[in-house]
Amino acid sequence: MVILPAIDLYNGNCVRLYQGDYSTSSKVAEDALQAALAFKESGAEWLHLVDLNGAKGEAGVNAKIIENLIKDSGLFVEIGGGIRDFEAAKRYIGMGAKRVILGSAAVKEPALVQRCVNELSPDAVAVGIDAKDGLVSTDGWLKGSGIHFIELAKRMEEMGVRYIIFTDISRDGTLSGPNLEMLKELSQSVKCDIIASGGIRNIDDISALKGLGLYGAICGKSIYSGTLDLKQAI
Repeated sequence: MVILPAIDLYNGNCVRLYQGDYSTSSKVAEDALQAALAFKESGAEWLHLVDLNGAKGEAGVNAKIIENLIKDSGLFVEIGGGIRDFEAAKRYIGMGAKRVILGSAAVKEPALVQRCVNELSPDAVAVGIDAKDGLVSTDGWLKGSGIHFIELAKRMEEMGVRYIIFTDISRDGTLSGPNLEMLKELSQSVKCDIIASGGIRNIDDISALKGLGLYGAICGKSIYSGTLDLKQAI
């Protein structure tokens, strides 16, 4: 199982949110690149990077920092947050990112997902499915879609999507443990590689996720707060 330490960028800062609420933004590291290099030092090979401004439709705010992270961290980078057209996805891949994460587009513009899978390759695309009470949220978790997370996952699988990042919004940033029941249901419903996100607290959670046979786990607040030793997890 791959451990993906996370960096969320908001107004140029490396932050964490609580349950996706922007008003709860708190700075967790002085410098994003230094944080990424520390992850690499601990043995990480991947970085999960989210442009929170982009997710709100504020494109370009973190562009230079993102470019530096992709070029200078020495990590494989998957990047998400406001990728709403093919040009943006292609630009990130051209910059050196390994995967782009499409979230809202999976609900609102499935044709974009299909084009990215076809033209950038299935390995270059992950779909982020973020759910609250089992229903998918979009637009930086600010809007509900009314679509059940399993239904959306099956639609994505039919398009050839290989990677799904699943977040139970109610667990995100809470350190209360991942939603193992939903993750198990998801992994049994589709053949995609599942990456768990949200709520991971400690090494026991990592063991539980590994026990489900998942492809990966994204760890953010647990690393910054010290409840998870990244090196041990890896």
